[in-house]
Amino acid sequence: MRGMSRRALFAGSAVGATAALLPAVPAAAQPKASAGCASYRARYHLTVPDQWKNDPQRPVWIDGEYRYYYLYNADYTTGAVGTAWRLATSSDLVSFTDRGIAVPKDTTPNGDVWSGSAVVDTDGTAGFGKGAVVVLVTMSPDDGPTSQAQFLYYSIDGGRTFAPYGTAPVLPNPGVRDFRDPKVIRDDERGRWVMALAEGNKLGFYHSPNLRTWTSAGSFTHDGIGVLECPDLFRITADDGTPKWVLGASANGKGAGLPNTYAYWTGSFDGTHFTPDTPEPQWLDHGWDWYAAVTFDKRDASGTLDERARYALGWLNNWDYANTTPTIDCDGFNGTDSIVREIRLVRASDGYHLASRPVAALDGYVSRTVRLGDVTVDGTRVLDYRGTAYEVSCEITWDQLTGAGLQLRRSPDGGRHIDAGIYGDYAFLNRRPTVNPDASARWQESHSPFDPAARSVRLRILVDRTSVEMFVDDGRYVHSSEVFPYLLDTGLALFTSGGSAVFRNVVIREFTV
Repeated sequence: MRGMSRRALFAGSAVGATAALLPAVPAAAQPKASAGCASYRARYHLTVPDQWKNDPQRPVWIDGEYRYYYLYNADYTTGAVGTAWRLATSSDLVSFTDRGIAVPKDTTPNGDVWSGSAVVDTDGTAGFGKGAVVVLVTMSPDDGPTSQAQFLYYSIDGGRTFAPYGTAPVLPNPGVRDFRDPKVIRDDERGRWVMALAEGNKLGFYHSPNLRTWTSAGSFTHDGIGVLECPDLFRITADDGTPKWVLGASANGKGAGLPNTYAYWTGSFDGTHFTPDTPEPQWLDHGWDWYAAVTFDKRDASGTLDERARYALGWLNNWDYANTTPTIDCDGFNGTDSIVREIRLVRASDGYHLASRPVAALDGYVSRTVRLGDVTVDGTRVLDYRGTAYEVSCEITWDQLTGAGLQLRRSPDGGRHIDAGIYGDYAFLNRRPTVNPDASARWQESHSPFDPAARSVRLRILVDRTSVEMFVDDGRYVHSSEVFPYLLDTGLALFTSGGSAVFRNVVIREFTV
């Protein structure tokens, strides 16, 4: 996807963008980020150290750790434009170490760098040596309507710093408006590299023997969910042992009542053509804020690849309100990622789908556990717990009711909260009763299908200072949304509608990262 500087959404400094949205919070309410300010920085999610971040770039495994790049603008609050690639490293995908800028902006006549992908060139096919890290990235030298093209950067120090491979594109624009976000994988079966590229309503496929010269090979087209961005293509073995290919893209389905997150199709890929199992996509997240997501290899400590699972993470934001956040005023940054998830391919009665769960390493950062056991609820029951960042999990069971769920980040008077649960034939996450970034009030409650005949639902909900991520049952459905509750809103309640329910094995966990 494009860097934030190329969007019309940015107009001058973002400082004070939420002044009218967020009332003053007493400075004593939370540890200070700066004089007179209370910090909204996430407790256990990755946040940019300062200024701005948007698109994640697919992490690569090198020397026992993941090297994770993301789009970063050091000049965000001054109104200057352009993104670089910033690097963070992690061995467990929970705790990250900032390593600074890896691919700089504005050091060639082509300007800043947008989204793309890094690969480890194990055999040295590109000519930079075995094990070189090669980045294919979109740049738009004059920001004209057909200027987006793909350029190459390379690293010989393990992906810490990169140099440009000249100033000419390795894949020029053929004269189209949208031509960006190269996602490159190695096709070992055919001894070549394959690129998926976002081209409006089409995902183009390209081949290369050496990462430097590319040939058009085929495409996949889908209408009705806006411009396809940030493509993804990978092979995974399902739980029944069947190998499948997955093609994904960030897309905007809001106009059709669909999510504005990561759409994907399962199917087959012959190296040139992708054939979907069904024409319509599924969605890896049903919330409002899980965009520009990437998936990447799951490897153990020795580097062995798990062919039955992958990891995934997304940008916890949305271009409709990208500059609206309280974090910029007191904390000096705008940019938070989702928790890293493990995804698996599951076969069900209606076909294959991806199921998500938070990365297992999160268990190693638990600093406090509160076990409330089984709680019977008929109406609303306020729990004896206070917190701004935690995980809460339970199984809700009932004989007959209309809806049930949790009120998260509840205000002392009960008037403000985030609601998460089920109602009738859908699961939902509703941020309307609390402060949130959507000034239009159109994108408040997200839905995903639910079968009320089950008469039970398992919920695992990750709450942080500016986000909620709800995993429903086996994680087939997930809802991720930005929220900006007052830092004094720390309550938690359980509720039912139209009957009673038992909230079984209610467990709250807090994390120190």
